[in-house]
Amino acid sequence: MSNHSEPGAQWPQAPILGQCPVCSNPLTVTRLECRMCGTVVEGNFVLGRFARLKGEQLAFLDVFIKNRGIIKDVEAELGISYPTVRARLDDVLRALGYPTSDADGLRPSQAREERRQILEELREKRISADVAAQRLASLADRRS
Repeated sequence: MSNHSEPGAQWPQAPILGQCPVCSNPLTVTRLECRMCGTVVEGNFVLGRFARLKGEQLAFLDVFIKNRGIIKDVEAELGISYPTVRARLDDVLRALGYPTSDADGLRPSQAREERRQILEELREKRISADVAAQRLASLADRRS
């Protein structure tokens, strides 16, 4: 059994919490320590923007970056649909404090891509004609 106070001792790796588990306010780092030499730096340090993300959001972001933001590749790797990829991306953007497309309406290129995806899913019989019609109507509403 190792003594965790020894320099270089192995510590269990746990994700950094960015928000208080009790009240959800941002947490502040007040102490940094080198495991090798024991140097300690104390102060009031701000966690980066990514500390706001939950584990599943970080996992999605990892896949998204690995696939260079190519949504088709993200869809294929995760086995999820285009709208699900978009919803997860919007969730990450909101958590990071950025506006999402829902706030500003869809850009024309986004609307074209979503329309293409809906029609492809219909052609491949992954969705019914009724579902496709509902999604296309919803898409038209979001563009205005």
